[in-house]
Amino acid sequence: MDKILIYTDGGCRGNPGIGGWGVWLRYGKHEKKLSGAAKDTTNNRMELIATIKALEEIKSSDIAIDLYTDSKYVMNGITKWIVNWKKKNWKTTAKKPVKNADLWQKLYNLNQKHKVLWHWVKGHSGDKGNDMADLLANQAMDNFIVK
Repeated sequence: MDKILIYTDGGCRGNPGIGGWGVWLRYGKHEKKLSGAAKDTTNNRMELIATIKALEEIKSSDIAIDLYTDSKYVMNGITKWIVNWKKKNWKTTAKKPVKNADLWQKLYNLNQKHKVLWHWVKGHSGDKGNDMADLLANQAMDNFIVK
């Protein structure tokens, strides 16, 4: 069975500042590009929103997904830290509220719904999928600034 390939990226000009996110979805010969922007946001929020928007696009829960991110924050959060955050009512080990808990909760629910295999890829390293997601995020920021 085919897998859905997803590449996500988020960025910010200023942190906080104007941010953008990009997603490149591929399934067989089909592809879809998504992007968006926001003001007064952070890199981490844009990285999370990219993964959320990507997984929201997938209607079937039966298809395996390979999701690639260049964010160690997202990668570690969803594969390592989130179990303890959830157990501790969205608090860190230092008993402080988890930053971006609203987005982490959405991502957690989507991750439970789908069969996602998470992959970290080094950003700006020539990975075609990551480069496309980065381009989409930057175009979204460019278009947002122009408005």
